[in-house]
Amino acid sequence: MSEPSEALAAPPPPPGAAGGAGATETQPDPARPPSEPGARRSVTARATLAGTVVSLLLVAAIVLGSRLLRDFDSALLPYAVATVFLAFGVAYRYTVWVSAPAARRLFKKGFGSFFSADNFRKAPTALPKMIATYLGFQKFLGARSRGRWIAHQLIFWGCLLAAAITFPLTWGWFTFTSDSGPGPGYEMRLWGYKVIGFNALNVLGWLMFHGLDIAAVLVIPGASYFLWRRMKDRGAITGQRFAYDLLPLICLIVISVTGLLLTFSSIFLHGGGYEFLAILHMVSVVFTLIYIPFGKFFHIVQRPAAVGMQLFKYTARQDEQVFACKRCGEPIDTTPYVENLRGTMQDLKLGFNAFVAYCPRCKRVLRGNAYLTQVKKGFK
Repeated sequence: MSEPSEALAAPPPPPGAAGGAGATETQPDPARPPSEPGARRSVTARATLAGTVVSLLLVAAIVLGSRLLRDFDSALLPYAVATVFLAFGVAYRYTVWVSAPAARRLFKKGFGSFFSADNFRKAPTALPKMIATYLGFQKFLGARSRGRWIAHQLIFWGCLLAAAITFPLTWGWFTFTSDSGPGPGYEMRLWGYKVIGFNALNVLGWLMFHGLDIAAVLVIPGASYFLWRRMKDRGAITGQRFAYDLLPLICLIVISVTGLLLTFSSIFLHGGGYEFLAILHMVSVVFTLIYIPFGKFFHIVQRPAAVGMQLFKYTARQDEQVFACKRCGEPIDTTPYVENLRGTMQDLKLGFNAFVAYCPRCKRVLRGNAYLTQVKKGFK
């Protein structure tokens, strides 16, 4: 089978980028921000502005949601301050992320499909289904390993439950007040309005007051599994970094264990050691919240854009817009997705975007032929 002329005309990836012999210059890493000082300053300024605006909006929401701080618990001030830093970090990192060409295209296409009325008309059930399967139950992880999927689900739902309880309480949005002196009748109020009344001694009351304990019980086995795997699995050990891969898991375990110990101290030890455990728990939570935007857990914030990209590909398949390999004819992906990838490579000035039109197998064949005809012949 003859090779397409445009593939042969397109140079293979530069040897310097692949670590080949004789490389005299290296290609810039597309994942890094632009190297020009002016461009870096511009991205930093936009990211700082975005972080500041989001932080101020959260502070305003805390003040208004707590009824001008009347429902704000001053004992939870460190947690509230940490969430403000978390908001700043997430907005800052997200702005820097979407400033890169590849991420910017993912963001535009992803959220464009996410909020597209045309896509909703074509496939009204696709978006809810993808949110449930891709964001919620993350079925794509089950194809890799059932154990990893279960552990990830435990961490995901445990952290989600903890955040749903902790953040509104920290901001003073939720309050629990007794309607009969010392109890057992309680009222849960949201922004000062009664949501539900419950008895602290029945099942609902127990669940209300032990929701964080349930979250901790979910998180500990999930985080422990991944920590064990990263200490035993050769593939995981090879590329892992302590601060990026291990520290987040250790923080989750410390937060969960100290939270359970607080409950244990109040029930079985009559408050013995409670103050020390409360400080240790607070320090671990504050550190983790501030660390989230700059560690591995930042992918939680990035994931919705990926869901939009899956919807972008799904709607193209519904229209039968499938792009076939120009060499062997096997389907590669949807045509809009391939064109989007081609545009990204052009934005990055990689110089070999013709290879986008070929499947992985044919790319290897073309690269091998290019090596034989352009590199190895120099050694004859």
